[in-house]
Amino acid sequence: MLTKSIPLTFAVVACAALMAAGSVMAQGQEPIRPIQAAKVTAPAKVELGKKLFFDPRLSKSGSISCNSCHNLSMGGSDNLKTSIGDKWQKGPINSPTVLNSSGNIAQFWDGRAKDLKEQAGGPIANPGEMAFTHELAVDMLRSIPQYVSEFKKVFGNDKLTIDEVTAAIAAFEETLVTPNSRFDKWLKGDHKALKSQELAGYKLFKASGCVGCHNGPNLGGNSYQKMGVVEAFKTTNTAEGRSAITGKDADRFNFKVPTLRNVELTYPYFHDGSANTLGEAVDTMGRLQLGRKFTDTENTEIVAFLKTLTGDQPKLTLPALPPSSDKTKRPHPFE
Repeated sequence: MLTKSIPLTFAVVACAALMAAGSVMAQGQEPIRPIQAAKVTAPAKVELGKKLFFDPRLSKSGSISCNSCHNLSMGGSDNLKTSIGDKWQKGPINSPTVLNSSGNIAQFWDGRAKDLKEQAGGPIANPGEMAFTHELAVDMLRSIPQYVSEFKKVFGNDKLTIDEVTAAIAAFEETLVTPNSRFDKWLKGDHKALKSQELAGYKLFKASGCVGCHNGPNLGGNSYQKMGVVEAFKTTNTAEGRSAITGKDADRFNFKVPTLRNVELTYPYFHDGSANTLGEAVDTMGRLQLGRKFTDTENTEIVAFLKTLTGDQPKLTLPALPPSSDKTKRPHPFE
């Protein structure tokens, strides 16, 4: 009755406006929030960190860099079940993405590093990864005049210790944020950003309880959860999760919940890399964590939603690394 007393076009516009407002209001109440672009406040520090991130001379072999396992051309991971370390050693665990890692509660699957700075020093000195020592890494950097000059410019002193090295790497990694995914656009009110199948997948993702662990801006990374709540998780991987850090048996197989940002790029999945595809991962999570067997259609819908979480990938100019000097010790990859 009301629409008959006003022009039809006005009624249509008003109705559309109300629907849009309702959509925005509903999206504002979602358990997931848009991720924000990184704000660079120390560009020189970030640039130094980028060089260190790509510099293989921080490894014993002179061939492994941070980017080897956290390849920024491949979603910040290496797409391997477990990473390859010094002398082709098989890594013990799947390499998590470095993208958006600054939003995590801690670093590594078991959370043993409180932040990116602490994490950055781990692989350098790990005999199964870069296989160097902090002392040798610092000696190498001190032997390169351009690095010495750059560290002094950034930190305002001549220290050049592992503390400065990891601080610079962390500063660079903090910029590796991927905003503007299609799902983020939908959260911000663009109701055309998602297709019907993708929206159905998101609704199922919520209704099934997936958001209990995968929530917030990072869709994860903010809690530890047991792998295998309803059904036991079977794996040959020896990683024990948080219990290796806390010493508590109750924390056995508790792992940091991974972010789902850019998840279509970061296969294979789980700490042991046992799921090769998103479809396999969704099926496993449904059964083990939720006690639910998704139908093929439901699985396809959830996977479609997950693919909308891919944001703008870091746009980088590869750094020109400073040349070694005559005093720089040459690597010994086969010793």
